[in-house]
Amino acid sequence: MSTHLPHAVARLRQARLASAAKPFLARGSGSGRCEHCRLFMPQCLCNWRPQAQARSGVCLIMGDIEAIKPSNTGWLIADVVPDTFAFGWSRTAVDPALLALLADPQWAPCVVFPGEFVEATRVISALPTDWLASPDAAVPSGPKPLFVLLDGTWTEARKMFRKSPYLDRWPVLSLQPEAASRYRLRRAYRADHLCTAEVAALCLAMAGDVHAAHTLSAYFEVFTAHYLSGKGVQRLDLNDEAHQALSGLASPRFQASPGRL
Repeated sequence: MSTHLPHAVARLRQARLASAAKPFLARGSGSGRCEHCRLFMPQCLCNWRPQAQARSGVCLIMGDIEAIKPSNTGWLIADVVPDTFAFGWSRTAVDPALLALLADPQWAPCVVFPGEFVEATRVISALPTDWLASPDAAVPSGPKPLFVLLDGTWTEARKMFRKSPYLDRWPVLSLQPEAASRYRLRRAYRADHLCTAEVAALCLAMAGDVHAAHTLSAYFEVFTAHYLSGKGVQRLDLNDEAHQALSGLASPRFQASPGRL
């Protein structure tokens, strides 16, 4: 079983809960949720949390209650990608740690957002070659990519993008996904929108962090199966294709007991 050291999203969740005027109760909270993975105990995901390495980093700027929603997939990114940072968004204040991260010369930030909403001069559809991880180069020549993801509903994400002037200096990476989203936990505003974990997986692949990208994608599929099982939508099969794919990608630390629920 993987350890449960609190990552950036878990710490943000703790801070958000501590500041709440009243307790946040997700649907079904009375049935007992795991404090680490946020799922119902019979569907606990903790034994399936994988280990991966990535040169890239991910900076999550999260809507007000995203970090405490059990359906949030930014949490999965933080589980998989070691350099994941998470900040709550506010229109009137900016976390100094976020500004310091964006200014850190080891990182090359780019905001991931649809290019149709941005002036063309800011939009890129590929990463500079000197940012890319390469198995043939021990030390890549350029800074490490830092993918800035606006994690919230589509309405929230558009608001965050428009009202965060500190992001205006960075290029905007506009993705062109080849497949539709497989996210089934909330209703999407548009059919072509991907969830945050799916976006991160595409970004990691573009940056050359292919193993981390595949691991995150497989972990997302397993999370979806566990989540939907907890809602009674489907039966949880720990030997299905998604679980087998994750098992094949995970590090030697990965442990899980085979079986069926």
